[in-house]
Amino acid sequence: MAHDAELYPADRIERAQQAAAEAGLDALLVSPGPDLRYLTGYQALPLERLTCLVAPASGDPFLVVPLLEQPAAEASPVGGLGIEIVGWQETDDPYALVASRLPSGGALRRVGLDNHMWAEKVLAFRAALPGAEQALAGEVLAELRMRKSAAEVEALREAGAAIDAVHDAVGDWLRAGRTEREVAADIADAIVAAGHATVDFVIVGSGPNGASPHHEVSDRVIEAGDPVVVDIGGTMPSGYCSDSTRNYCVGQAPADYLRAFEVLLAAQTAQCASVRPGITAEQLDAVGRDLITEAGYGDRFIHRTGHGIGLETHEEPYIVSGSARPLEPGMAFSIEPGIYLPGRYGARIEDIAVCTGSGGRRLNLTPRELRVL
Repeated sequence: MAHDAELYPADRIERAQQAAAEAGLDALLVSPGPDLRYLTGYQALPLERLTCLVAPASGDPFLVVPLLEQPAAEASPVGGLGIEIVGWQETDDPYALVASRLPSGGALRRVGLDNHMWAEKVLAFRAALPGAEQALAGEVLAELRMRKSAAEVEALREAGAAIDAVHDAVGDWLRAGRTEREVAADIADAIVAAGHATVDFVIVGSGPNGASPHHEVSDRVIEAGDPVVVDIGGTMPSGYCSDSTRNYCVGQAPADYLRAFEVLLAAQTAQCASVRPGITAEQLDAVGRDLITEAGYGDRFIHRTGHGIGLETHEEPYIVSGSARPLEPGMAFSIEPGIYLPGRYGARIEDIAVCTGSGGRRLNLTPRELRVL
């Protein structure tokens, strides 16, 4: 099992500071969210009071927290990092506090704010640091986050095994006469029972609803002969996410659906087999897209092949046409081509894959074939 000290090593803030300096940022300002958890292990609640890791390009980092949350911060992995935790009282201005501890007199030219910082906090920092240009910290932090350590890959493997266990049991709940919403409620319970801390999404797209890639659930009653797309994911106690899509059919599937599904399965299988260091994101996307296009379904594959995954379900790298980024060992991402026929049905097969030193490794191991219930 992946442990906190391995998942959230103490040198991450220092590496982020070095990367910030190389990118021309004088400081990183990181509020609650996946970047803060990545750097410190602290899963702080995003609330109106300011919590912010301040990491100057040179100098000691510190964490500013509301005084009433200081005990929680000290009890979190932050307490073991040896950085100063600065509590602020209700009548203090925490933005002025941060500004007072950063270089002044024009020495602070550019600051990087985490990509998910609330607009009200961004604007408050703009007012408190009027001489500093604001940039996205994500341009620095994404480069660190997309290269997973062995401990992170193990956390993603645990997440993959947990969501696989849910897919193994979908046949217990998915049947004609039930609504998508009823099936999804059972699946959500199973996601938690399988070891996830939270349920992030449950898509049960039956019949024509399967043609909408981000359909979630509705009160549509599942009918005999319906193909059903089930795309599910959650977050583990480690903070790392799962995401996997499988396809089911309640009874005999339509013949034209089966033809499309065979094309999709061949494309997704070929893409998984093509993962290796050096292949670019757009080349991997093309492996499946070309097969789907040759079979006549090119205009029915309407999204990218995949997204990176880690502390967020969607993060860098994105497996998409136009991205010349070469894959590197430690990068983890989904491979999820789809074929969608509006008003009729859809299908999508999704595995999480990791680029290794010599090829690729799938983290979802349930059968990819259509499962007829």
